[in-house]
Amino acid sequence: MDTIAELRAVVLRADLERLGRYDERRVRRRLRDNFEPAHTWTIEVGGTFAGCVALRPDAGAYWLEHFYLDPGLQGRGVGSGVLGRLLERCDGENAVVRLQVLQGSAARRLYERHGFTVERQDEVDVFMVRAPATR
Repeated sequence: MDTIAELRAVVLRADLERLGRYDERRVRRRLRDNFEPAHTWTIEVGGTFAGCVALRPDAGAYWLEHFYLDPGLQGRGVGSGVLGRLLERCDGENAVVRLQVLQGSAARRLYERHGFTVERQDEVDVFMVRAPATR
């Protein structure tokens, strides 16, 4: 879990600093306080740890959480491939998927490309939702 907490701190730092919300300890503690290993997968590229993602069940839907990818691999299709596979699984269950992304985060474009739309937002977070794809 420490490796994931460190990756989270690296990945979120620029966005949290831009929003005036970066705290060196809190960014790691929030992961540790909410981490559920049973719903989390690690991502490997070339046999090396590259990130993680969680898909937490919630009343017939899922929350996509803790989706962190090594910055050196971002923009190369790795995240899109992982997200696509997870969404196929959710579509097979006819499940809605929700997520929370920081305001101004580049990750929002990835989520929008995969069919997520804004459900609500505040000054820090954007809450997005995706209905199951129809077949």
